[in-house]
Amino acid sequence: MKKFVGTGVALITPFKEDRSVDVEALKELVRFQKQNGINYIVVLGTTGEYATLTKEERELVKQTIVEENNAELSLVLGIGGNNTQAVCEQIKTENLEGFDAILSVSPYYVKPTQEGIYQHFKKVSQAATLPVILYNVPGRTSSNMSPATVARLANDFENIIGIKEAAGNMVQAMEMISQTPKDFLVISGDDMLTLPMVLAGGAGVISVIAEGFPKQFSEMVQLGLSREVDEAYKIHYQIAPAIDLIFEEGNPAGIKAVFKKLGLAEDYVRLPLVEATENLSAKISAFVDKIK
Repeated sequence: MKKFVGTGVALITPFKEDRSVDVEALKELVRFQKQNGINYIVVLGTTGEYATLTKEERELVKQTIVEENNAELSLVLGIGGNNTQAVCEQIKTENLEGFDAILSVSPYYVKPTQEGIYQHFKKVSQAATLPVILYNVPGRTSSNMSPATVARLANDFENIIGIKEAAGNMVQAMEMISQTPKDFLVISGDDMLTLPMVLAGGAGVISVIAEGFPKQFSEMVQLGLSREVDEAYKIHYQIAPAIDLIFEEGNPAGIKAVFKKLGLAEDYVRLPLVEATENLSAKISAFVDKIK
C-alpha cells in the first residue's frame, strides 16, 4: 500500500461565523494540500470535529473533499466507535465512493481488554470492503492496543494494512514495527515522533501540523524515508515549536489558528471546543511569520 507511505493529514472542517460548514474554505484547504506535497488526506477524523457534525454535514464534507480532490490524492475515511455492531453497520452502508481506505479508532470509553479489541477489529475487517488502518490513541480512548494485539490483527486479516500509532511511546512503536509483517504500515500519529518513527522503519505520518505546513513537513518525511537524516532533522527542529503550540490548548483550535493566519480559513470551532486564546493565537501568528 505505497499510497499510504509518506505524509497524510487529518483535515479540519472549517466553519463560518454561524458555525455552518464553510464549503469554499474546505475546497481551498484541499487545494493547499495537493499543491504542497501531501500524499493523502484523512477525512472526518477527530481533527475534523466529526463528533459535532450532523449526518448531513458529514456527507457534505465527504463529497466536497472527493470532488475537489478529483482523484489526485488518496483519501481515507474515519469510521470508528465503541459499539462494534454500529461501526460495522456504518461501514456496510456508508457511501465510500472516492475513498481508498478506512481509518478506525480503537473503541473508546468502554476500555475493552486486548481480546475485546481483537474481536472488535475482526468484525470491522469482515465488514469492510476497503483496506483498514487501525488507530491507537490511548490519550483519547483510555485503552492501549498492545504490539502483540496489533501483530495478531496484522497477521490474521489481509485487509488490515496498517496502524496510526499515537500512544507517544517510541519503544512501543518500534515493537509494532518489529513484530508486524514487512508490508504492514506503522504510521506515526504523533507529529513530534514522526521522524524518529520513520527512521526506525515506520511508513510516515497522519499529521495535524502538516496540513498547516505541508511543504516543509512532507519534505522532512521524504528525507527521512530516504535516510537523509541530517537534512530531515533540520526541518524537524524548525517545525517542532509549532507542534507544541498547536496542541497547547487542544486540537483543532491550534491548527485552525494557523489557517486563519495563512488566510485559508477562519478559526471557528464547535462547542464544547473553543477557539485558541488571543495569547496563543499571537504566538502561532509569530511562528507562521518566522517560517514563511
